[in-house]
Amino acid sequence: MKKSLVFAVLALLATHLFMAQAQDVPYKKYIKYSANVLHFDSASPSMNRLFNRWQTLQSSRQGNLNIVHIGASHVQAGSLTNTVRCLILADNPGLVGSRGMIFPYSAAARCNNPADYRVQCPQKVILTRNVYKDYAYPLGLCGIAVTAADTLTEMAIKLNEPRVDYATTRIVLLGHSEQGVVPRLRLDNREVYPSYIDNTTDRYLFNLGQAVDSFCIVLPCREGDRFTVSGILLDNRHPGFSYHSIGVNGASVSDYLRCRHFVRDLRLLHPDVVVFGIGINDASGTSFDTAAFRRNYLQLIDSVRAVNPDCTFIFFTNNDSFREAGRRHYAVNTNGALARDVFYRLAHDTDGAVWDQYEVMGGLGSMEKWYKDGLAQKDRVHFTTAGYQLVGTLFYQALVDAIKKHKTR
Repeated sequence: MKKSLVFAVLALLATHLFMAQAQDVPYKKYIKYSANVLHFDSASPSMNRLFNRWQTLQSSRQGNLNIVHIGASHVQAGSLTNTVRCLILADNPGLVGSRGMIFPYSAAARCNNPADYRVQCPQKVILTRNVYKDYAYPLGLCGIAVTAADTLTEMAIKLNEPRVDYATTRIVLLGHSEQGVVPRLRLDNREVYPSYIDNTTDRYLFNLGQAVDSFCIVLPCREGDRFTVSGILLDNRHPGFSYHSIGVNGASVSDYLRCRHFVRDLRLLHPDVVVFGIGINDASGTSFDTAAFRRNYLQLIDSVRAVNPDCTFIFFTNNDSFREAGRRHYAVNTNGALARDVFYRLAHDTDGAVWDQYEVMGGLGSMEKWYKDGLAQKDRVHFTTAGYQLVGTLFYQALVDAIKKHKTR
C-alpha cells in the first residue's frame, strides 16, 4: 500500500474519531449552552457575505476562504485554534486549504509552541515579542520574531497533525538580514534556494516541486551576521479553508498596533474573516480603560480593512478570569463584563458578530468551576488543553449553527 494511501486511511479514521468526540460535548451544569450562538444582525451584509461564500465553497469546491484568528496566549497555545481548524476540515473533506501562517515559537528557550507542528533548533536564537518595551527589528503580523546570530542556525519543522494532510508545496519565509544572509531549505538530503526574493517585503519564496510535511530552515550566518525570522507561510494550490492563528503570550491590542509591518504581512494572507480574541491582557489590571480599548481595536480594524475592505469580523469576548490577590489567593476579575460590552459595540461598529465566551462559560466567577473540573489552569486565566478544546468546539458549533440557519432562510 502506498504511503499516501496509508496516510489517507489513518487520517480518515482519526477524523471520524475526532468528530465523534467533538459532537459528544460533555455536559457541564455551569456552562450556558443556550447562549452558545453567534450574535449578529440577521440583515448584516458582512455576515451574509461570509455565509454565502462558505456555502459556495462547499458546493463548488473551488476557491479559498482565509480565516485569521488573532489573540494572545490563548491563541499561541494552539489547542483552541487547532480544534476549530480540524472541525472545519473534518466537516469539509477534500477542502483542505493550506496550513497557513506559523511561527517557530519553540526555537527560542521557554517559548511554548502549538502541538500540531514541532520545531527543533539546537542553536541559541534571540526572541523578540511585541510586548517588549523596546525592540530593534520592526515586527509584523505575527508580533514575534527570532534572530539567528554569528553561527549557522538550523530550524527543523515537522507538521504533527495526523488528521490533516496539508501537502505543503510552497513556503514563504518572512525574514530580514542587514548582512544579506540568504536562507535555504533542506528537504531530506537536498537543499533548496529561494525561487524569488522580495527585499521590499522581506519575503523569500520557495517553490518545492513536491509536497512535504517536514523541512529545515538553514540560516548560514557567519561572525557578525544576523537573520531575523518573523513568520513562515505554508501554502499549496488546493481549494478549501485555511485557518491561520496569530498569537503572542501577554499581548494586548496596543501591542499589535506597534507592529510596523502588520499590514504588509497581512496582505500575504488577504483574510476573508478575522476572528479577534485579544483582550484578556488589556483587562487584567485593577483599572480598565474601556474607551481606550475600543479606540485601539478600531484602529487595528482599520489596518485589516486596508488589506480587505470587505473582511468579516467575529469577536471572542474575554473569558471569565481571576487575578492574583496575594500568595495562593485569587480574586475574580470583574473587568470581564466591561470588556464584553465593548466587544458587542465593536461588532455593531463593524457589522460583525460576537461569540460571547464570557456568558457561555457561565459568567462572573465561572472560571473557578472550570478550574475545579480540570478545564482551567491554576492561574484561573488560562485553560488546560481539554478546556481549550471544549472552547474551540463550542465556538465551532455556534458558527456552524449560524451558517445552517442562514441556509434555511
